[in-house]
Amino acid sequence: MNGADAAAERVRNAPIGVFDSGIGGLSVLQALRAELPAERFVYLADTGHAPYGERGDAFVARRTHTLARYLVQQHGAKALVVACNTATAAAMDSLRQRYPLLPLVGVEPALKPAASATQSGRIAVMATRGTVSSARFGRLIAALPPQVRCRIQACDGLASAIEAQAACAPQDAAADAAKTLELCRRYVDPLGPWGNKAGETDTLVLGCTHYVFAQDALQQLLGPKVQILSTGEPVARQTRRLLANAGRLQSLAPLTQHTDVCLLTTGSAAPLDMAAQRWLGLRVRARTLAVHGKKFGQTSF
Repeated sequence: MNGADAAAERVRNAPIGVFDSGIGGLSVLQALRAELPAERFVYLADTGHAPYGERGDAFVARRTHTLARYLVQQHGAKALVVACNTATAAAMDSLRQRYPLLPLVGVEPALKPAASATQSGRIAVMATRGTVSSARFGRLIAALPPQVRCRIQACDGLASAIEAQAACAPQDAAADAAKTLELCRRYVDPLGPWGNKAGETDTLVLGCTHYVFAQDALQQLLGPKVQILSTGEPVARQTRRLLANAGRLQSLAPLTQHTDVCLLTTGSAAPLDMAAQRWLGLRVRARTLAVHGKKFGQTSF
């Protein structure tokens, strides 16, 4: 194998970096692992600086670039998936400028698929305040067909409630689930009436990766005639396309289903451990990092 072939092989063997403000991006990681079973992943939850959705764009952009730099420099990530709607809105354009040759995938509310799917002509979006106030989201709304009406709801506190539910002890599960359900009810009520008849909202777009983990509660509130759209599977397919186009797809599967993921967090490891085991069936110990500015330190391993 010559030098060029060896370098290409090293890139193919490198992991895909995935990051979010917390555990919500696990819903994207789940779809990525299903679409790309031969790949390895490094998942980084910036829980120590969450929630992003109620922060300013400048703060979110700084954190996004810091995490991207860490994954590229410390783990040699061959691609980056920004598994956070708020971070995508705040920093994806500048990330593409900073890493022009690196496959980059962000997540955006599935407004275009919702516009195609709706039968009543009425759709709704639940997202963080940071996402719905962003210029990127505004462009998505402006691009909707004129016959489609869209209602928008900023859901303060919902991502944090889902994080808390994931981290709760088994004896507290019912109480935390009830809190999440009540928040979901508070935010879906103004977006109705729900259903598939004329004048009813028949499609809900989840504009935050956290909200996927409340999808059962949302479906319970909305009823079976309302479709709920998220972004995990489209993001996974786009990641495959970009890797294939760049010649970076891995062909050799990991030894076991648990050796393909490294879990990292800037906060407490326990919530990420519990969420990964509960929602993805992963028995992988998360590690806590200190990731600040240009310096990256390990606080415990």
